[in-house]
Amino acid sequence: MKKIRRSIIAAATIAACSSMLPAEGFAGNGCGGASWYALRSKTASGERMNPAILTAAHRSLAFGTKVKVTNRNNGRTVVVRINDRGPFIRGRVLDLSRAAAQNIGMVSSGTAKVCYQVIS
Repeated sequence: MKKIRRSIIAAATIAACSSMLPAEGFAGNGCGGASWYALRSKTASGERMNPAILTAAHRSLAFGTKVKVTNRNNGRTVVVRINDRGPFIRGRVLDLSRAAAQNIGMVSSGTAKVCYQVIS
């Protein structure tokens, strides 16, 4: 009987701890919508947003993380550095700088379906 109780407690503990993980599965890889922005305000990391460099906003990845972003419509890729928080619109996973959006061919459309992968 004690073994069964211990097993139940262990299973409940594992389930409770796993529910505390990020919803995106460690936020290491993912797919969803992306948009771009070209403001010149300060980012959440404290640096000034520069639309001419390859940066992006993500809700939870650490600042400085390098991410490979692939446009699912045309297969073009770009590597960006996370330096801001966002996007705050349901279904979107990244906000890209204008330069990054231009590299993957999504400036004219404003948004695109992308997949991303943490590379460092």
